[in-house]
Amino acid sequence: MTVSTPDSSTPSHKENGSAQPLRFPVICIDGPSGAGKGTVTWRLAQALNYQLLDSGALYRIVGLKAFEAGLITEDASNVIDEAAVLALTQNLEISFVPNNESGRVDIIVNGEAVGEQVRNETVGGYASQIAVFPEVRQALLKLQKDMATRSGLVADGRDMGTVVFPNADVKVFLTASAEARADRRVTQLLAAGQEADFEAILTTIKARDERDENRATAPSKPAEDALLLDSSILDANAVYEQVKQHCQDQGICFNS
Repeated sequence: MTVSTPDSSTPSHKENGSAQPLRFPVICIDGPSGAGKGTVTWRLAQALNYQLLDSGALYRIVGLKAFEAGLITEDASNVIDEAAVLALTQNLEISFVPNNESGRVDIIVNGEAVGEQVRNETVGGYASQIAVFPEVRQALLKLQKDMATRSGLVADGRDMGTVVFPNADVKVFLTASAEARADRRVTQLLAAGQEADFEAILTTIKARDERDENRATAPSKPAEDALLLDSSILDANAVYEQVKQHCQDQGICFNS
């Protein structure tokens, strides 16, 4: 995986209070899909000039490509060949390229832009199926850890602060009710000119939450030292300001 981002932050050695080899600062924003992680992660990365890691996109990419390869079907009860998914994962070339015009990260896989497909609600379900495979998670784990060796990093995911970066400088667990997240997704889809069924989306979100929270490998849960923040009735600016203040309290310096 290659990442097109600036390398301009100061190395840190904060590792549970003990001296460790220097590394760059890491901020983890964990929580379920639709809680607002992507927006706050983008704003933090822009404000701090850090790399951005959308870990959920990695699993969505694998899920999408596994579906295209016939390894995943529409029927979630079908058995998936983990070895075949692992082999597919190891041969993907992935780039995250910040797009200042859209305020999002363009996702390039094997030279092809797949951002719109990856953000599709159905592909989110494929990602959740892929995320239960330990060997696939291990293959993606190394890719994610390597990103913290090049510059400051803001990582968006479900287990960034518990599994991938347990010694991160800042950890936030951002959540929201399933109903609030479904409503946001409906708004997004309608704004994009797509059809949206609130009840169907709500059912999908609840099923995904159930899988993510109860999987045997790296279940989605807050780190013990994470800031817990419920965005159900908060707008994006309010969330960002609270997270920014928490980062500052933990020693992360903002220019403005």
